[in-house]
Amino acid sequence: MSKVTLGLLQHACSADPAANLARTLALATRAARRGANIICTQELFRSQYFCQSEDFANFGLAETIPGPTTEVFQQFARRYGVVVVASLFEKRTAGLYHNSAVIIDADGRLLGTYRKSHIPDDPLYYEKFYFAPGDTGFRAWPTRFGKIGVLICWDQWYPEAARLTALQGAEIIFYPTAIGWHPREKKQLGALQHDSWETIQRSHAVANGCYVATVNRVGRERPAGDPGLEFWGRSFVAGTSGQILARAGGAREQMLLVPVDLAKVDDTRTHWPFLRDRRIDLYPGLTKRFID
Repeated sequence: MSKVTLGLLQHACSADPAANLARTLALATRAARRGANIICTQELFRSQYFCQSEDFANFGLAETIPGPTTEVFQQFARRYGVVVVASLFEKRTAGLYHNSAVIIDADGRLLGTYRKSHIPDDPLYYEKFYFAPGDTGFRAWPTRFGKIGVLICWDQWYPEAARLTALQGAEIIFYPTAIGWHPREKKQLGALQHDSWETIQRSHAVANGCYVATVNRVGRERPAGDPGLEFWGRSFVAGTSGQILARAGGAREQMLLVPVDLAKVDDTRTHWPFLRDRRIDLYPGLTKRFID
């Protein structure tokens, strides 16, 4: 198919994982019934963003892949004939956890898992306490509705990750996300931070001639007490030239439906042949941390 519709599920999260799953499934059902072909959740949608503190009790939120949530979405994908990207807190084995996403085809088959590669460690984003760095590499999966790649949140700041995903043939790169403001910084830095976040991802669409779809949560969450984080929402889809095709609001639940034409990927890459003109013989330095 050339023309497909993306369904992005943006919402607030409570402290109840079962309620969050039910909310996500309700939004996904609305999206499927209104014509979505590929549906993507926000990052770690089954819980509040627990990484605001380092608390061993939070490991109890993790689950295996395949596991209960994967199976629910496999049944959902099979019932509605849609592709699903769902972000999960994965328990790989005792003492080994990942921030992961499952990719499920429209017939319910589990195509694979992507594990978040870049793991942040900043105030209220203490992810290194919980997640081992991903070891899946960057991949793209052929689905009923196109070839898609998946990266997760902090990965979205790295052009290398987007490039390598595009080089696997991805026509759309999905970014399940949980990003927000420190409330005390919002007045001074909020607009700049959001603009940087959107700009870097639009640049991935430009540089790779592909679509970029980013799904963020909304609401202020304080699982570790004040001040918490204020998630800015504004989920969006960028076209193959980086243009914003659709953007959700910043404060409310929203099911964003965005039609895209995958034929534009070939058209854009032909007229803007960045992949053709790459000088791969000049890039060995990219494998180094820093060049002195």
